[in-house]
Amino acid sequence: MNSVLTQLQPSAPHQNRLEEQDELDRTDAASWGSMAGFGNLDRTGGVQGMSIPRVSDPTSFLDMHTDNMSSNPDAKIKIAHGTTTLAFKFQGGVIVAVDSRATAGSYVASGTVKKVIEINKFLLGTMAGGAADCQYWETYLGMQCRLYELRNKERISVAAASKILSNIVYQYKGMGLSMGTMVCGWDKTGPCIFYVDSDGQRLKGDLFSVGSGSTFAYGVLDQGYRWDLTDEEAQELGRRSIIAAGHRDAYSGNTCNLYHVKENGWDFIGNYDVNELWYEYEGKKKAERESQNAAAAAGASPMAVEP
Repeated sequence: MNSVLTQLQPSAPHQNRLEEQDELDRTDAASWGSMAGFGNLDRTGGVQGMSIPRVSDPTSFLDMHTDNMSSNPDAKIKIAHGTTTLAFKFQGGVIVAVDSRATAGSYVASGTVKKVIEINKFLLGTMAGGAADCQYWETYLGMQCRLYELRNKERISVAAASKILSNIVYQYKGMGLSMGTMVCGWDKTGPCIFYVDSDGQRLKGDLFSVGSGSTFAYGVLDQGYRWDLTDEEAQELGRRSIIAAGHRDAYSGNTCNLYHVKENGWDFIGNYDVNELWYEYEGKKKAERESQNAAAAAGASPMAVEP
C-alpha cells in the first residue's frame, strides 16, 4: 500500500515548482520592474489579451450606445475628445509641441497632462484621443523597442517603431480604441515623423497636427513653416501654434510642452503658460502696429489745399 501511495504522490521537484508558481502568482506586479501596472501582460511582456464588449459585433455596439461614430446623436454615452498636438521636421531635427488640457465633455478634467510619451532617448510619441489608450500602448511600444535593441544590438528605427504600434492597434480596429498619435525621432535616415491612428493607418510626413485645435495650429504652421528654420525659429513656431490653438479651442489650453529631437536625442525645451504667452504676443503685435502707424504718420506729406 505504501509503495502505491509513493507512486501516486508528486515528486519533490514537481512540488517545488508548484510552490514557486504559487509564489509568483502572489507577487505584487510592482516587484517585477517595468511591467508594473500592466495587468494583462505575462512575465515575458507578451500581451495576453484585452477585455472587449461581449457582443457579436463591437462596432455596432459602440454605434448604438455612444456617439463615437457620429451617427447616433441620442446616444447615452457622449465621447468628447479635445487636444492639440503637433510635430514637424526641419533642418535641425523634429519639433514636438503639445498642450496639457484633458477634458471630459465640457468638464476640464486636468490641466497638467503630459501628452508627450518619452518612448526612449531618441523616440517620442504624442497623445490625442483617449488618454488611457495612448499612454498604455505607447508605453508598451517602449518595452518592445527596448527588446528590439537587446535582440539586434542596435537602436530601432522610427519606421519600425511606428509599424509595431500600427500592427498592435489594427488588431483592435472597431473595438473602441481612440488614438491619433505621432511617433517622432531620429534614426539612421535622419529626423522622421509617422502618424498612427487607432484604425491602423500609418502615414509618413514632414508636418502633422492632431486634435480638436489642429485647424488653428495648422493656420500658424502653414504660414511660418519652412525647412531651413533655425532652432530658435522652429521652437518659436511650435510654441506660437500651440498658443493659438489653446486660445481659440475650448478643449485645448493650460500650458504648452515643447520638445526638440536632435541627432543625439531629444531635449525638453520648456513648459509655457498659454494665457501668459498669448497676451505677451498680443502686446508685441499691438506695439508693432502703433510704431508702424506712427512712422506712417510722420512720413506723410501735408495735404495740398487749393486756394
